[in-house]
Amino acid sequence: MPFIGKDWRSPGEAWVKTDEGWEKKKILEQLNRNIQKSLSLDSDGNTENSDSDSEDSNTVTSNIDFQKKRDNNLWQPHFPITIKSTKEVAGYNTISEAFRRLDFRNAVKDIRRFNYICKLIHLIISENLTTLSGCATKVLFALLEEVAGQVASNQQNMHMLQAILQDLNKTMRKYYCWGRPLGSSLLWEQHLQTIERICVFASSIEIQEPKDDGSPKLTHLPAELIREILLRLCDYRDLISSGQAYDVMEALINEQHIWRQLCYFHFTRQQVRHATESYKTKSERPVRIDWQEVFHRLRKVFGLKEEYADCLFLCRHCRCLFWKSSGHPCIHASQQQLNEKCIPVQPQAFLKFFSL
Repeated sequence: MPFIGKDWRSPGEAWVKTDEGWEKKKILEQLNRNIQKSLSLDSDGNTENSDSDSEDSNTVTSNIDFQKKRDNNLWQPHFPITIKSTKEVAGYNTISEAFRRLDFRNAVKDIRRFNYICKLIHLIISENLTTLSGCATKVLFALLEEVAGQVASNQQNMHMLQAILQDLNKTMRKYYCWGRPLGSSLLWEQHLQTIERICVFASSIEIQEPKDDGSPKLTHLPAELIREILLRLCDYRDLISSGQAYDVMEALINEQHIWRQLCYFHFTRQQVRHATESYKTKSERPVRIDWQEVFHRLRKVFGLKEEYADCLFLCRHCRCLFWKSSGHPCIHASQQQLNEKCIPVQPQAFLKFFSL
């Protein structure tokens, strides 16, 4: 039964269904006025005051969507996090709303955010798929479909998509109770059709060799430049795959210098020193350190450091999540104070904000 109260803080709002989900009507109307002002500035150079509000929800829905807000630079992706319950604010956060407010579907197309989102999807599928709501599951599979389309268009990160789909199939085999998945049968039929469509699409992706148009290729570069490229790779699996490309890379991968730099990137100097000292004590005579062996030993003990070109940040001042490259939505403090109060949020930490 809905709650109807006289307090302005009550949930008695008019909501409009858009392509991205449900949104408050008064917020859409305000954004509609902002877009009209922005368009009038672009066309005439003068600001036209518009005081008339639209009463038709269908008109609001057709004129306002998140794509227009992004195109007109009127929407900065951010998501307020509720830390604790109060009389005015309920103490919960919905992950489907976070995906929508942080614009995850378009963030997939950004190469800086692609790895972060793939890691997040992988964690949800392997650990939290059975606890997601129906709406969150629908948004998750739509996001995974966007990932598959981006992999097909860019011809990159095929291994990440395959790893996600492999874990998805394993999870789906376990996600059945008495022969049927828990939840709405109609909704799960749609989910299964989406999964099948993604798997068929992923299996049809073929990595094509670039056309020979006479431009320089990686194989034409000298060994010194290729070594500098390999030193920029932080994933050891990419190094191993690069060594299988051609003979020059294979010879460079066997160099101890590359694995030594990789050790110091992922682990602290104290951890590396401890591993090398235990390595040296194996024999009384001085031995040459095998840095590749040291790296894999440290990897199994401490794990690898996660590094992303762009990730989510949390402001402890306004309690909002936002993308680092998009900027901060808070206007109540100076930029220096914001930098001190903002902390990066890893994918594992992001999921802890929600009741999964």
